[in-house]
Amino acid sequence: MPTPRPSASDQESSSRSHWPWGLAIGSVLIVLVVLLLPRQGTSPTAPRATNGVEPSAVADGTGAERARWSRSRAGAALTPEEIVAGKVTQFAHDRLRITRSMASRFKVSVAPDVERFFAAVAAGRWEELNAAFEALKQRRESGHAEDLGVLWGPILETLLIAECGHDWPAQKLLDYGQATLGSLRPGMVYVGGTDPGRGIPTLLNETGDGERHVVITQNALADGSYLRYLDFLYGDRVKTLTTEESQRAFQDYLSEAQKRLAHDQQFPDEPKQIRPGEDVRVVDGRVQVTGQIAVMAINEILLRTFMTKNPDLAFALEESFPLKSTYPNAVPLGPLMELGVQDVQNSFTRDSAAQAVNYWRDTAQQFLSDTAASADSAPRLSYAKMAAAQAALLADHQYGAEAEQAYRVAVQISPASPEAAYGLARLLATTGRAEEARQLVADFERAHPSKDPAPVWKFIYSGGRGEEAARR
Repeated sequence: MPTPRPSASDQESSSRSHWPWGLAIGSVLIVLVVLLLPRQGTSPTAPRATNGVEPSAVADGTGAERARWSRSRAGAALTPEEIVAGKVTQFAHDRLRITRSMASRFKVSVAPDVERFFAAVAAGRWEELNAAFEALKQRRESGHAEDLGVLWGPILETLLIAECGHDWPAQKLLDYGQATLGSLRPGMVYVGGTDPGRGIPTLLNETGDGERHVVITQNALADGSYLRYLDFLYGDRVKTLTTEESQRAFQDYLSEAQKRLAHDQQFPDEPKQIRPGEDVRVVDGRVQVTGQIAVMAINEILLRTFMTKNPDLAFALEESFPLKSTYPNAVPLGPLMELGVQDVQNSFTRDSAAQAVNYWRDTAQQFLSDTAASADSAPRLSYAKMAAAQAALLADHQYGAEAEQAYRVAVQISPASPEAAYGLARLLATTGRAEEARQLVADFERAHPSKDPAPVWKFIYSGGRGEEAARR
C-alpha cells in the first residue's frame, strides 16, 4: 500500500503517531500515495533470523547485551523490573542496528536526532525519549525528511516497546508475553493487534532465548512504510505484500463501498449500508472514504492476501478489530485464535469451546485476586479484549452459551473494556434480550463516560449491519 491510499499523516493522527495499529478512533483519510517497496524474498521459513541485518551487524548484539545487564547483579537473581529494563535496552540497541542497516540499503543517513532517540530508549530516560520522538515526528511532518520516511518503522516500533516497558508492571508484562508467545507452535506467525499489550510479544520474541517468530500487526498492512519494514525484517522468511496487492485491496474495498453508497442514495428509506464511522462520499466525481472502519476493512483484505501467499504457514491472531472473514476457519489457541484451520468442525467442538471458557475463568481469577490492579489498567484491558474476541468467535460458531460466559468473564476481568461490554450487549440483543442489552450499555456508559460508543464500537455492536441495527 496510483490509487487513493491512507496517508502517512492521517495514519499517525492518534495514539502518539503509532502506525494504524495504534487504536485510532479518529478519522483516517484514504488519499493518493505511491508505495515504493523492495523485492520480496521467497525462501522458506527458518526457526531463527537476523531481522534482515547482515550477521556482522548483530554479532555483538543480543548475547553481549544480555550478558552485560545480567552481570550487573553480580550473580544475584534479577528482579522482573531489571529483566524488563534490560530487554528494552537490548531491543533499542538491536533496532538501532536495524535502522543503520536499512539506511545503508536505501541510501539514506541516520541523523543525530534518530541516534539520540534510540539512546534515550536504551537508557530508559522516559521524558527524554518522548521529547526526542516528538521532535522526529515534527521533522517528518515538515515534508523534508526522506530519511524518516524510510526509517519510521523501527523508530515507531521502538517507541511502542518503550511505552509497554513504562506502562506495564514488570511481572505482568512477562506473564503476558509468556501467555501469548507460549501458546504458539513452532513456525507460527504471530499477528498482533493494537491494544495496550501490543508491543510485548515483539519485545519478548526479539529478546528471548527461544524461536524468533515472524511477528506482524494486522492494523498496519495498508501502510507503505510498515510494508517496507516488514519486508526488510522477514523478506527471506515469508512472502510479503506488494504495492500492487495493496492497491488491489483498496480498489476492492472502494468498489464495495461505492455500491453501498449508491444503495443508500437510491433507497433512502431502507436501512443504511454505509457503516457507522465510515464516511463515503463523492468529491469532484471521485469516491473518497475516511474512517477507521475503512482502514480496518482494507487491512482485513490484506491479511487474507498475506495468508494466501504463505499457505504453508500457520497463523495466530491477537485480534484488534473483528476480522469476521477469518472466523469460519478460526479456533481458540490459548488467549489467541489460530487462523486458517482446515478441519474446523472436528477441531472446534463444544468441548473445546468449554475449554476456552475455562481458560478465561482461570485468567480472570488471577486478576480478581489482585486488588491492586485497577479495572482500566493495561493488563486487565488487554486480557479482557482477548477474552471478548474469543467470545465473538464462539458466538460465530453457534456456541451461544459459551460465548455469553466468555463475555461475562471478559467483563469481570475489566469492567472498563468496551469490547467486553458492547460485545455482550450485542449477543444479548441478538438472543431476544434487548432490554437487558440496553441496560448493560447504559450502565457501562454511565460508569465509563470516557468510553462511550464511538463509531467503531457502534459498528461492532451492530455486527456491521449499519446505524439502524446499532440503535436497535
